[in-house]
Amino acid sequence: MAKLEMTLYEDFDAVLSRIETGILDGSLSATLEDKSDFVDGAARCSVRVFERYSYLGGNRVSLSVTLFQGLSGTLRLSAVASGGSQAMFFKVNTFGEAAFLDKLRALL
Repeated sequence: MAKLEMTLYEDFDAVLSRIETGILDGSLSATLEDKSDFVDGAARCSVRVFERYSYLGGNRVSLSVTLFQGLSGTLRLSAVASGGSQAMFFKVNTFGEAAFLDKLRALL
């Protein structure tokens, strides 16, 4: 599992759109598996779960992205990539997870 956490000072909708478009356009096998959006007053939270095939790892990896905006307007992003291991009892070959996060990092 690989994780990326950031604080952003940008427009919520613009960042979310950039993430969705960039991930889906950045890989032929990338799909948006599901999404969820919450609003409570001025607070917002969006969750996106992407999946793609990792050619290097020879398996599918997922990327869960949570974007949160509290009352201050500051954006908090948490992204977790998973599924890149081929071993049964320990993590081996996590290149796909890191590459998925690197794609997101480049978009931000």
